[in-house]
Amino acid sequence: MKTIDRNYLLDSRQMAHFVADGYLRFDGLVPDEINQAVMAEIDAGTIKGAPAGTPLSQCYTGSAIKQMLDMPEIRGMIHSLVGADPLFDHDAVHVREPLEGKAQGLHADSIIDTRWEDFDIQIMYFPHEVPLEMGGTLVLPGSHFRRVNEMDIAGYQNMVGQLPMVCPAGSILILHHGIWHCGRQNKTDQRRYMFKVRLNPAEPQQRLWNTDDLEEDYAAHREIFAGPVDPNDIQVILAKQQPWLEYATGRLEIVNRVRMWRYLTGDDNFDVHYWLTRLENRPSRN
Repeated sequence: MKTIDRNYLLDSRQMAHFVADGYLRFDGLVPDEINQAVMAEIDAGTIKGAPAGTPLSQCYTGSAIKQMLDMPEIRGMIHSLVGADPLFDHDAVHVREPLEGKAQGLHADSIIDTRWEDFDIQIMYFPHEVPLEMGGTLVLPGSHFRRVNEMDIAGYQNMVGQLPMVCPAGSILILHHGIWHCGRQNKTDQRRYMFKVRLNPAEPQQRLWNTDDLEEDYAAHREIFAGPVDPNDIQVILAKQQPWLEYATGRLEIVNRVRMWRYLTGDDNFDVHYWLTRLENRPSRN
């Protein structure tokens, strides 16, 4: 793999949003020539993945999908989250036919996954414009720490704060593998395309992004609920409440986010409002 320019890597605030929300969204990123080439490959059925565990650098040779994945902006996202050359897990071309009569049920993938801090990513690529009537993928921000057995949540609909992927052509959605999501009903007279690829990390997921803006001095554990609040403060980002969460339950989500942030940064002293530190206070074990 070629060395990536650090300017294309995610920054610490983007990483914090990924930890808190379970996704990152980039609208209209992929140029139209690649979008058109990918849709032609989808129609021709020529997109071929690889055996699970194959380094991504060895996948999609000669395909427009490789052109998309090799864009420096997308390589930077991948590098920041799962490393320079992650492993191919699987891919899927999701096609929604015109005037469908139903939508996919809300679900989470990989019910056998028992990992906690480590995570895979799923890249969802929308090669054409997706208006609301076309449905698009829907995700529930902040649901990625809620372990469920795939379709057990299929009966839930219209969750407060849900995000329908209404977007321009060439948009990218990067998801934590545990997030709740579904494909919505296509009510138009056109086919809807979405390409998905799942990637596994092949190296420790620690400080892989551009950490130039990472604040290292957390010794004071400053109080984020007193005085002016800076929305760009990492502790504020990690403490935000998702609208579908009841407040007390949301505290558990903050603990999970702190655990993940400690893993990503290697900083075992980081905390948000003392939530995890108080749980680690076990004098009887000292």
